[in-house]
Amino acid sequence: MTSKNLGRVTLAALPFVLALLIDLALYATVADRLPDRLAVHFDAGGSANGYTSARSYLLYTLASLLVLGALWVFIAVKGRLHGRAHRWLIGGGFAAAAFLGYLLIAVLFVNVDVPDGGSAGGFPLGHIAVALAAAALAGALGVLLSRLVPLPEDPRDPDRATRERLVLADGEVAAWGRGIGAWWAPVAVLVLLAAGVTVGREQSWFIGVPLILLALVAGSFCRPHVTVDRRGLTVSGLLPRPRVRVPLERMEGADSRPVNALAEYGGWGYRIRPERSGVITRSGEAIVVSLTSGREFAVTVGDSATGAALLNTLLDRQRAGR
Repeated sequence: MTSKNLGRVTLAALPFVLALLIDLALYATVADRLPDRLAVHFDAGGSANGYTSARSYLLYTLASLLVLGALWVFIAVKGRLHGRAHRWLIGGGFAAAAFLGYLLIAVLFVNVDVPDGGSAGGFPLGHIAVALAAAALAGALGVLLSRLVPLPEDPRDPDRATRERLVLADGEVAAWGRGIGAWWAPVAVLVLLAAGVTVGREQSWFIGVPLILLALVAGSFCRPHVTVDRRGLTVSGLLPRPRVRVPLERMEGADSRPVNALAEYGGWGYRIRPERSGVITRSGEAIVVSLTSGREFAVTVGDSATGAALLNTLLDRQRAGR
């Protein structure tokens, strides 16, 4: 692991480790004043309606903070976030750790000095407001601390001249296309269609019909096709609509590189994230377009190097006025 990655890992894990240590230390100070059964769940009025043992409380505290910390570390290292997106990630980690850590402590202390077999006095709802305030302050601190470590290198190539191109003769016209279907898309459409029919027959067609219509619209886009031509980059389905088109006028350049669907885009489908969006059907190679707005648009597709190279050639022609 490089020193830059080590700094990002440390900063991403820090708030969760601190929250865990504080929670465990406070638990140790009041452990002999706790009942055998802790109130851990409360209704809207603050009255206890769920209980667990002290051991289960400790296991939940350990698991929740450690799992969240591991998730933040994974995204910080593998998510390829840069600029403001990385700073917001660190700030969000500090906020999440403060919010959860405070609520765990608040739940612990409402159980202090409650007799065995008794009931906790309740959970004042003001704790929620305090937890939110702590999250806001911790989040701001995290954003400030994120400036102490180097930002991940921007994977976009800022040098327009180094991008790959296709060689075309003067006046020669070219286009490129490729399908990007995913195995899970038809399955999802069938599940949605079955759910609509089932809900319509068993409950209400008022709810079932919209589900069926949604399934039909999704079905028309479950085998999308990517096209690169003089108009730019287009992702379309079986029907003219819906479709996604990025015109050449909005592009700075195009690259072919691997993307991680979960770490970079948070899942599959049409995704919108800080500083990027795209049509993501899997992890793997993709055409990644740098936009004039500073954002990126990506589409996962095979033979992405050819599509990206053609886009760069068409952009050169447009800039030269040919």
